[in-house]
Amino acid sequence: MKPIVAIVGRPNVGKSTLVNRIAQTADAIVHQSRGVTRDRSYHEADWNGRSFTLVDTGGIEPLKSEDVFSASIRDQALAACEEAAVILFVVDGTTGVTEEDESVARMLKRVKAPVFLLVNKLDNPDREGDNLWEFYSLGVGEPIAISALHGHGTGDLLDEVVALFPEEDDLTAEPSDPNSLSVAIIGRPNAGKSSLFNKIIGSDRSIVSDIAGTTRDAIDTIVERDGRRYCMVDTAGIRKKSTVYENIEYYSMVRGLRAIDRADVALLVVDSTTGMTEQDQKVANLAIERGCALVILLNKWDLLKDDREREQVMETVDRRLTLAPWASVLRISALTGRSVEKIWALIDAAAAARASKVSTSRLNQMLTEMREFGHTVVDGKRRLRMHYVTQTGTKPPTFTFFVNHTDMVNDTYRRYIENRMRAAFDFKGTPIRLRFRKKDSKKED
Repeated sequence: MKPIVAIVGRPNVGKSTLVNRIAQTADAIVHQSRGVTRDRSYHEADWNGRSFTLVDTGGIEPLKSEDVFSASIRDQALAACEEAAVILFVVDGTTGVTEEDESVARMLKRVKAPVFLLVNKLDNPDREGDNLWEFYSLGVGEPIAISALHGHGTGDLLDEVVALFPEEDDLTAEPSDPNSLSVAIIGRPNAGKSSLFNKIIGSDRSIVSDIAGTTRDAIDTIVERDGRRYCMVDTAGIRKKSTVYENIEYYSMVRGLRAIDRADVALLVVDSTTGMTEQDQKVANLAIERGCALVILLNKWDLLKDDREREQVMETVDRRLTLAPWASVLRISALTGRSVEKIWALIDAAAAARASKVSTSRLNQMLTEMREFGHTVVDGKRRLRMHYVTQTGTKPPTFTFFVNHTDMVNDTYRRYIENRMRAAFDFKGTPIRLRFRKKDSKKED
């Protein structure tokens, strides 16, 4: 397990900018609006050969805040501090000590981990001393002047931070090992992704609210079950591009797509009370295009009143899932826990199908049977002939067919071949890729 460094502070003091500076990525959302980072988000970092994990916490609002998330954000930040080996408390050097800073300082005095008080936005090293004195009043140690934006002071800070880490021999194995299965929870905002995420991992890791779009960052958690490790990613709700009015929502959508890019299995959470929508269909297609195995979870199933409503929902699934009739569909309730335990078996089965290999002899036996069936494409005097097929990739399974005329392979024939392959082999839950190459032959067919 890598040491954890938690970054805490009130909203808009530059925590995410500092995360990006230390992690050398643009992973954390940076925006002028207050409170953009609501959940803990994790980022890998390295300094002088010592790897560690940065935790970017939500901006902590005072107790009397009208923000409906403020209590949850305080809980999230406190949870991050309890996990941390070192805490970086960030304040704004241009505004001085605020009531919110004092509230955060009181919280940190109850935490055992060492705390660094960072006075951010001091972009002029020659004048930094003028702004430091009043921060001694917070009572959490000596103020350190930094500029997260320009990098001033961050190198010396990191030297001191890594010096406090335990020896590497004392650290257990890193949880995010390459053998873990990456599972992205995807879907439209407010479909119940965060509730499902919390139910699956058994803790309130994500803030759950009935306000659509509350998960703005993708959050990773390692879950171990029956000796197998899963990296669960709770993504920001993916909205239609036309309704992404705020830059924040745009970044969240991009983050969701990134999570899909690195996922083995995508769990598409659909709100049963509205049925499968066009946007759900588009999200499913994003996962398929990126080669993810796919499981459809019809959440809030317990809220449907009668068989007629249930039939209507299943009708929307059949209508919208024309590109992925092979995806498993499970009716669940993240709130009550109905059928949530069955999700694991579907994840394992879909991942196994996605990684499956079919021998060349079995593939060409199927090809022989297809030839005997006689269905092909004819264009005038030309007839499509498929000579040979072999598997050329996994995750997802990819097959290359050697044919006489690649231009004759149309979409209808592609679907026919895929249906024949799915009937012959077990690809339940995974997309497959079909490629066609011209076979060099002296005799033209």
